[in-house]
Amino acid sequence: MKTVLVSAVALIDSDGRILLAQRPPGKSMAGLWEFPGGKLEQGETVQQALRRELSEELGIEAVIGDAVIEIIHEYEDKSVLLDVWKVKDFTGEVVGKEGQCFRWVRIDELTRYQFPEANEPIVESLINSQGSTFPGVNV
Repeated sequence: MKTVLVSAVALIDSDGRILLAQRPPGKSMAGLWEFPGGKLEQGETVQQALRRELSEELGIEAVIGDAVIEIIHEYEDKSVLLDVWKVKDFTGEVVGKEGQCFRWVRIDELTRYQFPEANEPIVESLINSQGSTFPGVNV
């Protein structure tokens, strides 16, 4: 089975809210919400891929923070290795440059959104860590 390497971020604003992006029509899992990021290109590190993806998709320049969680998820047609990092320091205004919708949400609002299965452990980690010293979020 093919393994896809994907990087993603818990992008946190100054109010402690997390950015969610909605998968646009025409892409697999369209309409579901996810954490920003994308596939690694040949020769890229996870941090390089995240900086590139955040610039291309959202128009921001980011300082990649601490690792949050690494997830391996099996779909019917592929295996996804999802490497998730924290980003609290970024410059620029978030803009959906690929036409995607996005929302800033509080941790306690995450359960209101539908995510791809591979993102569920990220959501669980964020919710379970609310008010703790979770390395990915300080709220």
